[in-house]
Parts: sequence; structure tokens; C-alpha cells
Amino acid sequence: MPVGRIYIVTDRRLGDVVTSVRAVLARLPAAAALVQLREKDLGGRALAELARALLEVTRPARAPLLVNDRVDVAMAVAADGVHLPAYGFTVAEARGLLGPNKLVGVSAHSAGEAAAQRDADLVVLGPVWPTRGKPDAIGTAALASAGPRLFAIGGIDSAERAGEAIAAGAHGISGIRAFRRPDDAAAMYDQVCKLTAHPV
Repeated sequence: MPVGRIYIVTDRRLGDVVTSVRAVLARLPAAAALVQLREKDLGGRALAELARALLEVTRPARAPLLVNDRVDVAMAVAADGVHLPAYGFTVAEARGLLGPNKLVGVSAHSAGEAAAQRDADLVVLGPVWPTRGKPDAIGTAALASAGPRLFAIGGIDSAERAGEAIAAGAHGISGIRAFRRPDDAAAMYDQVCKLTAHPV
């Protein structure tokens, strides 16, 4: 399954999730993005309903949908995979439940943690730059040795910073607020493409 360069993380506190994701994906080429459904306060039934609604948007755009943490929900809705928090299920446990053809992503907070997740399909590492909620940033140097299919997250609020992350070694960029505006997402993707031989 292709892993794009833009990893959109949802947060319905910022607006309707389905509408926002649809608008961003409409500004990107097919297979350029992934989407993580990260609504940690929702119960299983509500999360599954939202996941099914998102799949109607992500599937035509060839954007894999990963459900944060909830392997059961990912299985119930036939999502494309799961994204594991740093101290959640192991990759092997999740893959054993989901099967070999699903994506398994993992969060990491240091280059060492990221490098240790060799069996994951993708790793999200950060915060690379400070954010309002996470002021202790790890910096771009951590991106250089953390492995393939690494997505930088944290403080990526411009095309220039997206480019810095890619130049430092990231495969792609991830964020919540970073992709609220479709034009911003498109500009970041364009910057990523300038620095990579294979954008998708």
C-alpha cells in the first residue's frame, strides 16, 4: 500500500472532520496523503461511524485511513490500518490482529524510539519544533538517523518548515493544524515535491 508524503491528523474541535479532510484531499494528487483518525475522546460506536464517513472520502483519493490506537475499530470498519501511540500495542501485536496487508504507524518522541520501530510501516516523530502544547522540541537533527518512512510533526506551520523537515531526512510531514487550510496543505506538498525524487 503506498504511503504518501502528507499525513493529516484529525481534530474535530477545529471543525467538521469529514468536510476538512475532503477539502484538503481535493487539493492534493491521488495517493499523496494518509489520514489518521485521532478522536481519542470518542467511544467505539461514534468513532466507527466517523471512520466509515471518512472512508467514503479517503478511498476515492487513495488516501489510507489509519485509526489512532483503536485496533478494534480499525478492524470493525475495515480501515487501512492503525496508528499506535508510543506505549500502546506493539507493532507485532497490531499486525497479528489486522493482518499483513494493513498499515501500522507508530508515534515516537526521540530518534532512538523512532529507529527502534523497524517493523512499522511509518513513524511519526516530534515535536520537531515547539508547539503550544509541547514546548520541548527535538529539532531537525533527530530526523537524520531515524529511518525510512519517517514523518515529522510539531510546529510545521509553513512550506519553508516542511522543506526543512524533508531536507533533514523526513519522508513526509504530519500535523493537525498544519493542514486546516487546503491551500496551505497544497503549498507544503509542493515544497516536499521539490525535494524528493518520488513525491508519492
